[in-house]
Amino acid sequence: MHNALWMAITNLAHEKHMSCSHLAKISGLDPTTFNKSKRFSKYGQPRWVSMETVAKVLSSTGTSFTEFAQMIDNCIRTENEKTL
Repeated sequence: MHNALWMAITNLAHEKHMSCSHLAKISGLDPTTFNKSKRFSKYGQPRWVSMETVAKVLSSTGTSFTEFAQMIDNCIRTENEKTL
């Protein structure tokens, strides 16, 4: 689920023809918010995107929560297909 959430954010940025850094900027976030280096702590623990961050991204891109949830679901399906 963790990887699917991050991949959905990346996919949303690409769908809107922008980088993850630009997505963060237009959402009022630090441009490094979605860097791959920030997805895990230095101890290897997954870092989860907050609901506040998700809300800002959805608002700035005009994406509904339902659409974003579908994107996450699609990423989970893709991950599952790769493991089969």
